[in-house]
Amino acid sequence: MAAFFKMIIAFMMSFLQFMGPINNFVDLGGEASYFTKWSRNDQFTQECYVELEKNPDEDFVILNLADVQLNDDEVFADMGIRSNNMIAQLIEEQQPDLITLTGDNAWGTVAYMELINYIDSFDIPWAPVMGNHDGQGCVSEFWAAELFTQAENCLFQFGPEDMGYGNYIINITENGNIIHTLFMMDTHANRDYTLEDGTVLEGEYDHLWPLQFVWYKWAVNGITEIAGRTVESTVFMHIPAYEYKLAWEAAWDEENQCYKPEYADSAFGVNREVCCPAPVNNGFFDICKELGSTKNMVAGHDHVNCASIVYEGIRLTYGLKLGEGCYYDDDMVGGTTLTINSQGNVTTEHHYIDLGN
Repeated sequence: MAAFFKMIIAFMMSFLQFMGPINNFVDLGGEASYFTKWSRNDQFTQECYVELEKNPDEDFVILNLADVQLNDDEVFADMGIRSNNMIAQLIEEQQPDLITLTGDNAWGTVAYMELINYIDSFDIPWAPVMGNHDGQGCVSEFWAAELFTQAENCLFQFGPEDMGYGNYIINITENGNIIHTLFMMDTHANRDYTLEDGTVLEGEYDHLWPLQFVWYKWAVNGITEIAGRTVESTVFMHIPAYEYKLAWEAAWDEENQCYKPEYADSAFGVNREVCCPAPVNNGFFDICKELGSTKNMVAGHDHVNCASIVYEGIRLTYGLKLGEGCYYDDDMVGGTTLTINSQGNVTTEHHYIDLGN
């Protein structure tokens, strides 16, 4: 009951924040006004990305939080308190230069506002992507996306139109030179698939769309031209690429419950549920291999999976789930860091938190 009254009070106090996206929607002339007008023939310039400068004397640390996913009833209860404490602990311990969220960020209107306000209160740049459940239980996905843009420290951008909500680029620089690129990409929610034999798969998970492939290629080539070389990059998304499933099948020895010898030195983490990408391979991974820029992908979505496997030259990582929202395992919650050195190379690590249950 106390949590319910806290939720009501929080909503009343945040009413102007709640109405902000709705008022802006009317004032600016509708949803289309939020998106970037983009063409594959446009020149790639500094206006096409956000820039964060790395201290030459220190590694650049990214803290990823996956699938926080608290609803309005939970955010002011013990579960919400523990979630905030976990976030504060991870930030204190890891001292990140950037916080990323890989989707399914919250599951309710008040919960969304509370999460945004809490993350923003640390005065650290942060960058979310949308998950398949973002927009459920709150006003709309657009409302949630617009709310991100109003947060002081949030780097979220709507990005080009006809690609979903939030496709944008962050370049990490050192002494003004681009050393690593972060692609923040929307993998949407659900769709129907028609297979070659005419079989229709209804309501399956979606992933990146063809126009996003074009935009990604355009950006990689544009960054290469600016930097004078191929810059290593990381893709952050919610629903994993199809190769997450293939990588697990290739790397894990089910009989002996360990990684196979050829993967054992570089892989870590474990999967406890079936990988849930889209049912059809859309070919994005092959595009990444062809261009040679992306060496890391980070996804959420599957709450009790945290495997990190180098597969065909690209590290595929499930971000460690943050907290108890939706479903979870006690020993598989926390956060994931990506540490970038001056050469733009990434070291990935999970940081587990003991729930004490």
